Amino acid sequence: MKSSRTMIAIAIAALIPMGAAVAGDKDKAGYGASFDTLDTNRDGRISQGEASVDSTIVFSTVDANGDGYLDKTEWKNRTKGSSNPMPQSSPDTETPRQ
Repeated sequence: MKSSRTMIAIAIAALIPMGAAVAGDKDKAGYGASFDTLDTNRDGRISQGEASVDSTIVFSTVDANGDGYLDKTEWKNRTKGSSNPMPQSSPDTETPRQ
């Protein structure tokens, strides 16, 4: 029993550095990858295909001008309002039927 616990602890310890590597290059705001990391073809804008690497990006919301690309201004503005999350809807309270 003791050796299986040791093996589990070793396996977990071995996986911790992998988690940091998978996390990738975070931008300064702490949201997903940086602009330069996502702009793989170095054209100064992020296409929807390039953005798909980062699952935290809601492309249609961030692409403010609707041109199909994210420029640096749109990229910087993507986190505005994130400190004030949208209110969650709550289920209607029904009165029990009698």
